[in-house]
Amino acid sequence: MNWLTDVLQNDPDPTETREWIESLKAVIDHNGPERAHQLLEDMVELTRRAGAHLPFAPTTEYINTIPTHLEPKIPGDQTLEWRIRSIIRWNAMAMVVRANRKPGDLGGHIASFASSATLYDVGFNHFFRGPEGEHPGDVVATQGHSSPGIYARAFLEGRISESQIDNFRMEVDGRGISSYPHPWLMPDFWQVPTVSMGLGPIAAIYQARNWKYLESRGLMPKTDRKVWCFMGDGETDEPESLGALSIAGREGLDNLIFVVNCNLQRLDGPVRGNGKIIQELESQFRGAGWNVIKTIWGSYWDPLLAKDSQGILKKLMMETVDGEYQNCKAFGGAYTRENFFGKYPETAAMVASLSDDDIWRLNRGGHDPHKVYAAYDKAMKTTGQPTVILAKTVKGYGLGSAGEALNPTHNTKKLDDDAVRAFRDRFKIPVDDAQLKDGNIPFYHPGEKSEEVQYLLERRRALGGFVPQRRRKADESLTAPKLESFERLMKSTGEREMSTTMAFVQSLNIILRDKQVGPRVVPIVCDEARTFGMEGLFRQIGIYAPAGQKYKPVDRDQLMYYREDSTGQVLQEGITEAGAFASWMAAATSYSTNNLQLLPFYIYYSMFGFQRVGDAAWQAADMRARGFLLGGTAGRTTLNGEGLQHEDGHSHLLSGAIPNCRSYDPSFAGEVAVILQHGMRRMLEEQVDEYYYLTLMNENYSHPELPEGAAEGVIKGMYLLKDAGAKPKKGELRVQLMGSGTILREAIAAAELLDKDFGVTADIWSCPSFTELRRDGYDAERWNRLHPEAKSPRKAYVTECIESRPAGPVIAATDYVRNFTDQIRGFIPRTYTVLGTDGFGRSDTRANLRRHFEVDRYYIAHAAIDALAKDGKMTAKDAARAIKLYKLDQEKPNPLGV
Repeated sequence: MNWLTDVLQNDPDPTETREWIESLKAVIDHNGPERAHQLLEDMVELTRRAGAHLPFAPTTEYINTIPTHLEPKIPGDQTLEWRIRSIIRWNAMAMVVRANRKPGDLGGHIASFASSATLYDVGFNHFFRGPEGEHPGDVVATQGHSSPGIYARAFLEGRISESQIDNFRMEVDGRGISSYPHPWLMPDFWQVPTVSMGLGPIAAIYQARNWKYLESRGLMPKTDRKVWCFMGDGETDEPESLGALSIAGREGLDNLIFVVNCNLQRLDGPVRGNGKIIQELESQFRGAGWNVIKTIWGSYWDPLLAKDSQGILKKLMMETVDGEYQNCKAFGGAYTRENFFGKYPETAAMVASLSDDDIWRLNRGGHDPHKVYAAYDKAMKTTGQPTVILAKTVKGYGLGSAGEALNPTHNTKKLDDDAVRAFRDRFKIPVDDAQLKDGNIPFYHPGEKSEEVQYLLERRRALGGFVPQRRRKADESLTAPKLESFERLMKSTGEREMSTTMAFVQSLNIILRDKQVGPRVVPIVCDEARTFGMEGLFRQIGIYAPAGQKYKPVDRDQLMYYREDSTGQVLQEGITEAGAFASWMAAATSYSTNNLQLLPFYIYYSMFGFQRVGDAAWQAADMRARGFLLGGTAGRTTLNGEGLQHEDGHSHLLSGAIPNCRSYDPSFAGEVAVILQHGMRRMLEEQVDEYYYLTLMNENYSHPELPEGAAEGVIKGMYLLKDAGAKPKKGELRVQLMGSGTILREAIAAAELLDKDFGVTADIWSCPSFTELRRDGYDAERWNRLHPEAKSPRKAYVTECIESRPAGPVIAATDYVRNFTDQIRGFIPRTYTVLGTDGFGRSDTRANLRRHFEVDRYYIAHAAIDALAKDGKMTAKDAARAIKLYKLDQEKPNPLGV
C-alpha cells in the first residue's frame, strides 16, 4: 500500500496519466462504467502477466459509494417525515429519562437510537415489508440498544399504549415493555433477540441462508423478502458478528442486508480512534464477497466535494482518523474549521464563506434521509451478493452538550432540565415550558387523526403492515409419528449391541420416512456426520449445496458417497458450532418467520455445545425455538480416548438452566424413541415453545426392552427398570440405585455385586432426566409453600417413586459432575449419596476412566454399603470389607484436583 501511494503521489509522467484518465472518462461517457471496468480489469491482468507485482487495495476512497448524480430521488413528504422522526426521537428520549427519574435505577440507552433514527425511519417508511397480504414480510433485526426508538414508533402507530412506554423496563406486573428485543417477553412484537451483541448478525446470515435452502427444496416460494440486520460498528469486534461473512458471500445471499451504524464510538470510547472503522469494515466485507455501500457524507458536503478538483479534501478525509472526527462533532464548527479544514490552505479556503454554525451542520451520511434512501434502494436491487451499508453517524445525535459525540454518551440515561429543553428546541417538539415544569417530560402524540400519524400508517399499509410483528403459531399443525412407529427400538436388542447414537440415527430414519414430517426434517451437522454414523444420509437425502455438485466425489463408487445437491436436505455447516447453531435456530423458528413448521436436528460433540455457544442457546430460548439438539459422544468417561477438551461432564447443568429447554440423558434405545416422539408431539402438534436436548453415547451394548407403561416415567425423568420385589424378605437389606446414560449400566452391574457379595438387593431406576425431576420437585415445593392450609400437599414425582419402594438409602451415579444428581437431594426422603465425574477429563479406556472418577460398579457398590452403614443397617467393618474386596485405593487422590 505504501508503494502504491508513493507512485500515485509522485507521478513520473503527469501528462500521460492525464491522457489515460481523459480516455477512460470518454469510455464512461460513451459506453458506460461497466465497459470502463472491463478495460481496467484487462489492463490489470496484462500487467500481472508481464510480471509486475500489483498490491491489492481492499478499500475505496473515504467518500460515498453512490455518487450524487446516481442517487434516486427519495419519494414521499420529507418535511412530514422529519416531523415524525423528531417526535419519535423525543418519545424515545422521554421514555428512558422518565424511567430513570423514578426510583429503582432502571437504566436504558438514548445515544444509540439517537445516532440511528434516520436509518430506521427510512426503512420503515420506504423499505421494510410487513407480512400482511401476499408478501411474507421481511425480518428486521434491530440493534438492541435502539429499542426505545422502535417502541416510540409503535406508540404513534397505536400498537403500544402510553402506559406501556411509561413502564419501560418495568415488566413484572405485565404493564411494561422489555428493555431490549425479547420475543419471549413480547411474543407478538419482537422477531429477533439482538442482545447480547454479535448474536444478531450471525443469526441474520443463517436466517437468510435458511430462506434460500427452503426455496431450493420447494418448501417455500421464491420471493424478494429481505433480512435486515442493524448493528453497531463497535459490535463488529464480536467474533460472531463477522465470523460467518464468507458463507453469505459464497452462497450469494442477496436477500441479506447489513446496516452498520458507524457512530465511531463504543461504550468506553472510540471504536478505532487511531484508525478508520469504516475502511476496516469495507476491506473485511469486500474480501468476503459482499457488496459494500459506504454512506459517509450527507448532502451538505456535496458542494464542497464538487469543488474538490484537486482531491485535497478527499485526501484530508482519508488522512483524518476516527478519534479526530469524533472531536469535530463534540467541539463544534470553530474547532472543525481550525483542526480539520485548516490542515491545508485549499480546504480552509473551501469553507471560508461558511460560518462556524454552517460547518457544524455539515452532516454525516447516516443522518441524511436522501443518502440513506439511495443506499437502501441500491441494496434492494443488488443481485448475487449480500449487501452491507456502512453509514457514518454521530453517537448521541441531538443530545448536544449532554452527550453528543462524547465518550460517556452510551450510558447517558439522565438529562437535566436544560438538556431536555435544548432537545425539544432542536427538534421543534410542541411541548411548552409549563409542561416541563418540576422535571416533567411528557410524551408527545399529535393525535390519531393527525397528518403525521395518518402518513405513518399509510406508509405501513402500502408496505404490508407493521414491522416488527411476530407470528406465535404456524397455521398448520403437523401430526407426529405415533410411538408405535418406533416399536422395534423399544424391543430388546438381544445379543446385538448398539449405542444410543445409533438409536437416534435409526429413529431419525423412521421420522424421515414419515410422509408429513419427513420433508420438514432439517438435519444439521458440524462436520461430524461420520462420527455419529450419519453418512448414510449423504446419499439418501443429499447435502444442500446451492449450485449443486460440480465435481465427482472421491467416494462416488461407494454406497454412501458424499452427494451434494441443490435440493439436498442435510445442512453440512463445516467446522463452526456457532454457525451450525444459528442455522438450527433459523429452522427452529421457521414456524414464526415463515408460517412453515420445520423439525431441525443438530447433532454435535456435546462438549462443544452449550459450553461453546451458550449465549446463543439462551437466544434460541428467547426466540421460542422448537427443535432437537443432540449432544453426541457425551459423558466424561464414555468418550474414552479424546481427553480433557472433549469429555463433557457438565452440559446438563448448562442446559438445565434454560427454562424452556428440556434435557435428557437416555440410556437405552426405547428411551431415545419415547423422548423424540414426545418432543415432536409437543412441538409440532401442540406447538409448544420449547426445545429438547439429548445426550447420546458412542458406547455399544445390548439394550433391554422398555418396560410396559414406562413411557410416562421416561418423560417425567425416572422409571423403575428393575424391581427387586415390593416386599423384602425378613432381614433383607434394600437399596435404590439411580443412574442415567451409560453409567446406569454400571449401577446394574453394581446391583449384581451387592447381591452376590453382601446379600443386598437393589431396585434400579433409569433416570433419563434429573433436570425434569428437579423442576417438578421445586414446583411441588413452591405450591406447598404458597398453600400452607391445603388438605392435600403435593409431592415431587421423585419423592413418590422412592417412597413407593422398601426402605433403604438411595445412590445416584452418572457420567456428569455431582451437581447434576445432587440437584434433587431436597426431594429424596432418605440417605442420598451421589457419585459423579468432577474434575478434568483425560484419555484412557472407559474402565480406567470410571475407576479414576469413582463411578464404576465397584465404587457404586461400596457407596451403597457405606450408606447402609450410615443408616445403621450395616457396620463400618462391612464398608471396609467392600473397600478391600473391590480393591479400592483408600489413599487415591480426589479426582477433582488431579
